[in-house]
Amino acid sequence: MKMMNVPIQMKLITTLLVSSLLITASITKAQEKSKQQPVLVDTIIAVVNSEVITLKELEDRLKLIERRMQREKIQMPARDVLKGQLLERMIVNRAQIQLAKESGIRVDDIMLDRSVARIAEQNNLSIQNFRDQLEKDGIPFSRFREEIREEITLQRLREKEVDNKLQISESEIDNFIAASAGKTQGAEDEINIAHILVRVPENASAQQIADRRQRAETAMAQLKSGGDFAKIAASFSDASDAMAGGLIGWRSQSRLPQLYVEVTEKLAPNEVSAIVRSANGFHILKLLGKRSASEVQSGGARMVQQTKARHILIKVNQVVPASEARRKLTELKTRLNNKAAKFEDLAKLYSNDLSASKGGDLGWVYPGDTVPEFERAMNALQPGQVSEPVESPFGYHLIQVVERKTEEISRERLRLTARQALRDRKLEEAYEDWLRQLRDRAYVEYRQDEINQIR
Repeated sequence: MKMMNVPIQMKLITTLLVSSLLITASITKAQEKSKQQPVLVDTIIAVVNSEVITLKELEDRLKLIERRMQREKIQMPARDVLKGQLLERMIVNRAQIQLAKESGIRVDDIMLDRSVARIAEQNNLSIQNFRDQLEKDGIPFSRFREEIREEITLQRLREKEVDNKLQISESEIDNFIAASAGKTQGAEDEINIAHILVRVPENASAQQIADRRQRAETAMAQLKSGGDFAKIAASFSDASDAMAGGLIGWRSQSRLPQLYVEVTEKLAPNEVSAIVRSANGFHILKLLGKRSASEVQSGGARMVQQTKARHILIKVNQVVPASEARRKLTELKTRLNNKAAKFEDLAKLYSNDLSASKGGDLGWVYPGDTVPEFERAMNALQPGQVSEPVESPFGYHLIQVVERKTEEISRERLRLTARQALRDRKLEEAYEDWLRQLRDRAYVEYRQDEINQIR
């Protein structure tokens, strides 16, 4: 019986061998065809420590940035320039995310779900409606979730590594109060500025410093030729606000780095400074405007105006554009003007702020308690008056002033204000310096051939 099975076994082996050869030939032919007609699904453009950044990641992020800059009416640089700038920011972000993981900072799905739900709720949408709106705008819901996860992670890392480590001594507070004691009403102590920062690596060589200065001089040459400041900031600046046109916004002089104050004191509105050097790199500053303070001196006592105010906030994001926020608040103001509703009732129904449950009540507000855009609009109102829609970094507001009073500021409040001003003055510099050190420590490998291909 065994001898009778040999031909059958040999036939089976022969059949398998032929099949194998045919399959191998087919694979070889397919591989050769693939070599002749390559199809690029994705490609690595940079390596950051042990992780990679791919072309698809860059393209996805670029679409979001372009949409944001168009919405904010910021002139965009050439696409290849914008890609280069964005790639550098993605490298710095990737290094931060890696450090966050090493530090044990985690944003789990439960926490993320709560944050996304809160955003949807602030836009008066259910989670499903919110998701549908994102998809309609071309933003995959999964990508939006990861963007939020990254934002929360980076904010927690900054708090841990920078904010919580910043120390303000009692002697610094004493010196700050003494230095500001002579300020009087009408002093030009709040300025609106934008900047360009060309960062210089820590322990940079003479050649590196020369190269970075040349980059700053190229930016300056474009400005002198009439180039748009916001566009040039997006093209050249290494600061975290570059994609927002380098806009810092309204700040009291006490809350800005001393270098910025000294440079802008010599500028007229809309004038651009010369290139100035700091420990972080080379700066170009543009003064956009000036305005007066509200604190006054009276008989040696420090008097301060306080405002009892309330507001309705509509936040602006991917789902609710600025035009829709303004339209909604204009509609609410019409209802208030016609006495068809009470301010506090509308705040409870429509405001995206935590104060909504209290009818939008903010209590007694001191100078500096709110962002400059809000404070300026609030100070222009009479008691009982409601503002037009006011834009701030948080969105759009309707503001109502309920009451005002002027009284001497307490010692505790004065020191608290001074401490916060000193923190604000130091914080951005400390954060930029920390980012520079983190970037310098990271191992970064550019895949130059791939980068050249996408340009």
